[in-house]
Amino acid sequence: MANIVFNRAKGRVAEIALLPGANDAFLLVLLKAAGLEADAVLRDYDDLAAILAAANDECDFTGYTRRTLAGTAINFDDTNDRVDVSATSPSSYTNSGGASQAAGKALVVYDPDTTTGTDSTVVPLVALDCVITFDVGVPATLSFDAAGWFRAA
Repeated sequence: MANIVFNRAKGRVAEIALLPGANDAFLLVLLKAAGLEADAVLRDYDDLAAILAAANDECDFTGYTRRTLAGTAINFDDTNDRVDVSATSPSSYTNSGGASQAAGKALVVYDPDTTTGTDSTVVPLVALDCVITFDVGVPATLSFDAAGWFRAA
């Protein structure tokens, strides 16, 4: 489940998940552990470009790419008065060269237009603690919590 929800995204995640546009998507972006800002600072950024312009760096090991999240599911839980949003966990990453690299956060972001958008239009939704080291030649898999990556209660 989300460790922090970005201020801009509070209350909007389930709405975004329900109203997909023609070319929109949820993406998974991994941030390096080194230089990562505190949660209290991260939650105030309004777009991915601002996050990356600060002290935070996106992973860049050989073989890393941003992943489009598939299988988005929304569970309206009337019994517990909440909404959970989940997605299929991404396939494994393999660092195929260079040095080992540690990730500290996994961001789930919303790209409203994957065809022409830029990082300044990508909305950060949640940041998940992700303490994982990508060693050369060793596949590593990031898995979402069974309940999902977002809960609005």
